[in-house]
Amino acid sequence: MTEVTPLSPQSILVLGAGELGLPVLRNLARVSKRSPGSSIGVLLRESTIHTQVPEKKAEIDELRGLGIQMVAADLVNDSIEQLAEIFARFDTVIGCAGMVAGRETPMKLATAALKSGVKRYFPWQFGVDYDEIGRGSPQDLFDAQLDVRELLRAQDQTEWVIISTGMFTSFLFEPVFEVVDLEHDAVNALGSLDNSVTLTTPDDIGTLTADIVFFEPHLRNQIVYLAGDTVTYGQVASLLERVLERPFKRNVWTVEQLIQALEKDPANHIKKYRAVFAQGRGVAWPKAATFNAQQSIAVTTAEQWARTHLAGYLAHQQVAPQSR
Repeated sequence: MTEVTPLSPQSILVLGAGELGLPVLRNLARVSKRSPGSSIGVLLRESTIHTQVPEKKAEIDELRGLGIQMVAADLVNDSIEQLAEIFARFDTVIGCAGMVAGRETPMKLATAALKSGVKRYFPWQFGVDYDEIGRGSPQDLFDAQLDVRELLRAQDQTEWVIISTGMFTSFLFEPVFEVVDLEHDAVNALGSLDNSVTLTTPDDIGTLTADIVFFEPHLRNQIVYLAGDTVTYGQVASLLERVLERPFKRNVWTVEQLIQALEKDPANHIKKYRAVFAQGRGVAWPKAATFNAQQSIAVTTAEQWARTHLAGYLAHQQVAPQSR
């Protein structure tokens, strides 16, 4: 039997336990077994820790069962000083709270991380390549992410790692995004049918993030790229035809059309995202160059995701074709 080399111990704090935080926590708990002396905590609001909402309570119970410590704080209402005091108890802080708390939160958390003197910080940047997209894009939230990058790069006390994942795979198929229109058997390509988008599932991001956190030699002060898949919108239409066994129309929403739609509805975040992705810059990268490909780690492709999650839709259509 091959002997597994123990990994260096770390104390890790994950901020949030939502769509991404849960898979990250589950996988950190798994990988940390190879790292005796490691500990994992999750920062949640007091009300969440003591929730009686059955679904959330089950998640909290699961995390406790994995040996994860509950740390009570409020990322929005607590001060930078209060958060820094908590972060200082850990070697590594990983931001998994998203931007739901507003555009000021990423900078607030990064400032708290630097103030705390934490050894390594993973900011909430699980998305596109903000450097490549640049400032002044249709999605103004991205400028706040660039501010965080500048802050981290301008100092040398705290190591940082940014994990670029592209879009969450499921989001491409969300009805609200309107790229995949299952009701009308159509794909509405953003910018061009040849434009690409990189997709990764939260479960795969969780697996890969845990591997990156414990990877040796230590990763530091760099951007690590992941990809479950990189596909063109034309390829998305083709995979839907294979999975759902019916033809799909291919429409193109041009950059100009999407910018005009945004100008009429400037606060609409979905329209901001569509316009950015249509520009086709910083939203896709070759799978071969990613951490998962280099480490030969299996991930979920867009077609595999569709076969798993859209099968129910296929069955529904067959039972009730008149609803189409």
